[in-house]
Amino acid sequence: MAVLLREALGDSLRRVRTQQGRTLREVSTDARVSLGYLSEVERGQKEASSELLAAICDALDVEIADLLLEVGTAMRPESAKSTCADHDAAITPAVVIPAPEVHARATALAAA
Repeated sequence: MAVLLREALGDSLRRVRTQQGRTLREVSTDARVSLGYLSEVERGQKEASSELLAAICDALDVEIADLLLEVGTAMRPESAKSTCADHDAAITPAVVIPAPEVHARATALAAA
């Protein structure tokens, strides 16, 4: 049976927390989420909302994008990992979208 997203997210969050040597209580306090709920998220019993996931990642000082990349890799079937590695090498770099002109003018004015 395939690993569920909530289970893979929970595993990764727990791994990060334990590598940092932090307790559930510390992270739950920093993330402003109940200890019990954080425990259920880590065990893959609850599906974390994007807001909750952002708060937990912030408390752990990890980027959501990095966490999601790790989870995506963990969820990929072993047989597809080598195929995807070949595919990933062929992908062109990400396109950088410049900031809207409004922000550029505001930054220029602030610097003046």
